[in-house]
Amino acid sequence: MNQVLKWFLIVTGSLSAALVLLVLFAKYYVIVNIPLISGDLDAEKLNNQIKLPDGFSMGIYASEVPDARVLRFTEHGDLLVANPSLDQVMVLGRDANGDGKADSSRMLIGGLNGPNGLDFYEDWLYIAETDAIGRVKFDHLAGEIRGEYERIVQGLPAGGNHWRKTLRFGPDNLMYVAMGSSCNVCIEEDERRAAMVRYQPDGSGEQIIARGMRNSAGFDWSPDDGHIYATDNGRDLLGDDFPPCELNRIEEGSHYGWPFANGNKIPDPDFGESSEGAVGNSVAPVHGFRAHNAPLGIEFVRGGAFPQEYQGSAIVALHGSWNRTEKDGYKVVSLHWDEQGNVVEKDFVSGFLQGDEVMGRPAEVTQGPDGSFYIADDFSGAIYRVAYGEKQKLEIAMANSQPVYIAEETLAKYSADERSALFAKGETVFRAKVCISCHNPNDSGLKVLENIGEKHNVQTLFQLLVKPTSPMPVFPLTDVEKEALAVYLIESY
Repeated sequence: MNQVLKWFLIVTGSLSAALVLLVLFAKYYVIVNIPLISGDLDAEKLNNQIKLPDGFSMGIYASEVPDARVLRFTEHGDLLVANPSLDQVMVLGRDANGDGKADSSRMLIGGLNGPNGLDFYEDWLYIAETDAIGRVKFDHLAGEIRGEYERIVQGLPAGGNHWRKTLRFGPDNLMYVAMGSSCNVCIEEDERRAAMVRYQPDGSGEQIIARGMRNSAGFDWSPDDGHIYATDNGRDLLGDDFPPCELNRIEEGSHYGWPFANGNKIPDPDFGESSEGAVGNSVAPVHGFRAHNAPLGIEFVRGGAFPQEYQGSAIVALHGSWNRTEKDGYKVVSLHWDEQGNVVEKDFVSGFLQGDEVMGRPAEVTQGPDGSFYIADDFSGAIYRVAYGEKQKLEIAMANSQPVYIAEETLAKYSADERSALFAKGETVFRAKVCISCHNPNDSGLKVLENIGEKHNVQTLFQLLVKPTSPMPVFPLTDVEKEALAVYLIESY
C-alpha cells in the first residue's frame, strides 16, 4: 500500500494528503453502482421480454420471496431459500398438484446472521452464516427442523464488501466453503478471505485449498471430470470492460490471481507490478465472462430432462453490472465445453434488461427433482422455473405487492426538532462514509439515488444498512447513525 500511496502523491502534486487518502478509500473499499432497492415483479411485461432457446418455457414458481439467494431442494421436493438480509431461511412447499408453482411458503428458521450457503449432509441441514457455520437436524418428509441449531464453526471473517458465504458438500463427503474478499482490491488480513476452505462434517480440520478468489459466490462439481468449477467476480474501477469475471477450475493449492493478477496473468495496476512471482504463479480462468456482469450461482445439468446439447453443460446466473456506463448481464447463460476443452457461452434466459430498465437479477440456479432449473431473482423477489418440452406462462404464483411509501408520512412520526437533528446527523454520516463516491448524480457509471422515500421507510432502510446488498460494504454504524442516515436519504432523495 505504501507504493500505491507514493504513486498517488506524485501524480496528484498539489493535492493534500488527506484528499489522497480519501481517494484511496473510495478506490479500495467503496464499490460503485450499488443497488439500493428492489423492483416490482411485472409478470405480463416479463412474458413479452423473456427469451429462451427453442422448446424451453419459464414460469413463476413463487413470488414474494425477498432477497432470494441460495436454493436447495429437500429429498421430499420442498425448496429451501436463503434470505441473507432477513437473517432467515424460507421453505417453499413442493408442487404436489403439478401446476408448476410452490404450494406454500413459510419461514423455516430465523434469528441467523446473514445466512446464504445451504446444503444437506446425512440428516443435517448446514447453513453458512456471515461469521459462522451451523447445522440442525432436518426432517425431509415433514419439511421441518428438529432440535437445536448448533454453530460448529465460529469466528469466520465477517463484514466488508462480500460478506455472504457459499457452502456445499462434495462427493468426498467434505464441506467446502467459499469466502469472499472484504474489499474491492487489497491484501487481506485474514487468509480465509478470497479463498475456498474445506472442513470435516463436524466443522473440524479447517484447510484452505484455493486462494485468490475475490468473490466466488457459486461452485459445483462437473459430472464429466469431477473438478470444482467456481464463478468469480472481477475487481472494479478499471473501466467498463476490464477485468473479466471468471470461471475457474479449482485445483488444490492453486492461486487464482486476486489481488495480484486479473484474467490470464495480467498484472493488477495496484498490486501486481511489484508481485511478479504471484502474477506468474496465478492460474488463468478456463472462461472469461464480460467485465462486471457478476456471475453468481452455477450448477451443471444432470439427468435427461434437457436436450442432448445441454448434457454436461453448466447453467450460470449473471447478476448484472452496477459499475459500468452501460449495464451488462442480468440473464442466465449456459456454458458448453467443445472437443478442445474450450468453453462456449450462450444465452439461456435473457430479457431481464431492456435498455436501461432492469426487471430482474438472477442470483442462483439449481436443478430440481423434476429436471427443471429453478432461478432465484433477488431483485423481484421471485423464483422462476425453466422446463423443456412443456408450456408455461409467467403468472404470479402468490399475491405480490411492492410497498409504496410517502416520504412525509414516513417522517411524520418525528417532531420538527427530532427530524432536523436526525437529518443533520445523517448528512454527517453520508459525508464521512464518502457515500457520494458511489452515488454521484453526475456520473452515469454510478448508482444514482432517487425516489428513496417512495421505495423505503426508515425501518426498511435501517435493515438494508444492517445487511446491505453486495458489493456495498457493511459500515460500522450505530443504530442511531443508521436511523439518522435513513432519515437523511428519505428527505434528500
